[in-house]
Amino acid sequence: MSDVTTDLFGGPARRAGRVVPVLVPMPAPRPYSYAVPDEMHVEPGSVVQVPLGPRQVFGVVWDGAEDEAVDPKKLRPITKVFDCPPLKEEHRRFLDWVSTYTLSPPGLVARMALRAPAGFDPEPMVEGLRYSGILPERMTAARTRVLDLARDGLSWTRSGLAHAAGVSSSVIDGMTAQGVFETVFIPPPPVVPLPDPDHGASRLEGAQAEAAAELLAEVRALKFSVSLMDGITGSGKTEVYFEAIAETLRQGRQVLILLPEIALTASFLERFESRFGAKPAEWHSDLAPKTRERVWRQAATGDVRVVAGARSALFLPFDDLGLIIVDEEHDPAYKQEDRVFYNARDMAVVRGHIGRFPVVLVSATPSVESQVNGLSGRYRPIHLPVRFGDAALPDLHLIDMRRHPPERGGFLSPVLLRAIGKTVAKGEQALLFLNRRGYAPLTLCRVCGHRFQCPQCSSWLVEHRFRGQIQCHQCGYAERTPECCPECGTFDHLVACGPGVERIAEEVERHFPDARTIVLSSDILGGVKRLRLELDAIAKGEADIVIGTQLVAKGHNFPLMSLVGIVDADLGLANGDPRAAERTFQLLSQVTGRAGRSGLKSHGLLQTYQPQHPVMQAIVSGDAHAFYEREIAERERAHLPPFGRLASIIVSADTRNDAEAHARALRLAAPSTQGITVLGPAEAPLALVRGRHRFRLLVHGQRSSDMQGFLKAMIAAGPRERGSVHVQLDIDPQSFL
Repeated sequence: MSDVTTDLFGGPARRAGRVVPVLVPMPAPRPYSYAVPDEMHVEPGSVVQVPLGPRQVFGVVWDGAEDEAVDPKKLRPITKVFDCPPLKEEHRRFLDWVSTYTLSPPGLVARMALRAPAGFDPEPMVEGLRYSGILPERMTAARTRVLDLARDGLSWTRSGLAHAAGVSSSVIDGMTAQGVFETVFIPPPPVVPLPDPDHGASRLEGAQAEAAAELLAEVRALKFSVSLMDGITGSGKTEVYFEAIAETLRQGRQVLILLPEIALTASFLERFESRFGAKPAEWHSDLAPKTRERVWRQAATGDVRVVAGARSALFLPFDDLGLIIVDEEHDPAYKQEDRVFYNARDMAVVRGHIGRFPVVLVSATPSVESQVNGLSGRYRPIHLPVRFGDAALPDLHLIDMRRHPPERGGFLSPVLLRAIGKTVAKGEQALLFLNRRGYAPLTLCRVCGHRFQCPQCSSWLVEHRFRGQIQCHQCGYAERTPECCPECGTFDHLVACGPGVERIAEEVERHFPDARTIVLSSDILGGVKRLRLELDAIAKGEADIVIGTQLVAKGHNFPLMSLVGIVDADLGLANGDPRAAERTFQLLSQVTGRAGRSGLKSHGLLQTYQPQHPVMQAIVSGDAHAFYEREIAERERAHLPPFGRLASIIVSADTRNDAEAHARALRLAAPSTQGITVLGPAEAPLALVRGRHRFRLLVHGQRSSDMQGFLKAMIAAGPRERGSVHVQLDIDPQSFL
């Protein structure tokens, strides 16, 4: 037999002498074995290209002993090693940990770390200019400025030199034509300039200075720790953790800042630039592909020192990560519920532990899990009790909608309307919050009772009057708003039931026709770019009344905001989610915290039909401690996280019978294990999503239970996925739909 194999394209491949495991971005349970050509050097972590079936795919050489029992000549060889730094050992351990904990195929987890294939190879060199020593034929003021910069012998890009000298590019072109500059090739510029830790250091006093000192001590210790920094909205938490970032940069290490909505937080990027003289590199799904590739590579090479990103930034291959900040650590957006189900807050703590560096969790309303860890000593609690600059918190009051109902056809109490009028008359801003997009959550026919429901999901179609559509918020299905009932054919008898932000805007414009009104919602026409412009306009005082969904609670600073009105404070309590009270408290506290941040006397009014509910009483009294104490006690009694463990199993299929039968067979396959109980199966609250029927099992265990081992045994003993059946595991579920 010849010792020369044949490659994918039929030509002779390079001689192979070693066998290594390669993890490919597929849902395979383990790495595949590939041969290494003699002249090729690879090591664990090397990013490579390998043949997989008829395709060439990227992968990463994984840890594990070489399989000496396999003849390399019988294996397909690695076809290419990319010229990029290998994934570091601590990063590979982290990916293995995530795979094991979430029970996800390791290839899918590795895929999250290799999200920018075009960045695997170095960026091409950029054409630049360097002073040749020749003077131009005629000197002008513009040419003098250019020469003053270029005489130092450094290389410049054409546009960079023109910008620095304050001249047009034609001046540079004219001097180049006369031989003043010679062409050179220079490395591509960094995605963002290097941040300067001493650029705009803030002078912190009182509680802020004490908190910063505690964080600096953790950073200087050069070891793993978790700090939980909580403080009321506007207490200056960002400025405090900026000091920890500055110290990490002085150590020459990299920083990751996780934010739940980085694409919308332009104000955060501006604050960072003011403090460090440069913006952080961004990482989120709305980045242009070329920018994503450059950020990925420059994080791996260490050229990017700070990344501010969404949850997926946790999987970037940093060269020397030394600090992770998780801002708004309580936010549900940190939970990914697609393919690999993970909570970025918890995985950030794991990454810090593996890399032996500090992690800082930040929130005005921490999660119950983090609060318990802080009380038990697992996390170091750091508290900021007062607002920065002694700005006062808003005065909060409940509006009992049973005593002060809105006018017929309306949704705003006269009490709230009067407060809005007074606020606008003073030249200040009012914010109305309703966590419901669109115009109305349900449209029905008053003649026959027909309700418009998504044909692919068990959810109502939401009217979006601005777009002239009714739309499903689960799958995105949309159709034009009908003129007549499709069931009985009657015209002019379709009625919108309930309010969304668009309907509240209609009511506001009826009462305040001269006020400048802005509606903020994630489905706004124009996307993220439009949202950033709108947020900037609000911050500049170019709006009187703002009507928004939960994205207005994401840490924005509106200096003129002095009134916050919660249209439906009870909305989040109307479901069976065991975290409903906690999430309602967090969301409403964050929203009301938008008022009075610049020192204006401010108010918050919450419309509710349940004024005696513990959540409502905790918010208006400002007694967060009592709320958390009660919530923690209830969790402990029920053995719910963090005092117990939960896992969710969702079985979906094209038919209801297939999904139910598979779910019941899985339930019968569950091992008998003390301390672990399987509940269900039952039809999921969202029983139909994107045309697939869903059944749900909930697994409840003690804190010490081996949940992963139990689930693996259950899946192994149960039926195989056949036909359209798919089983999805979710460890530590956040959603119960």
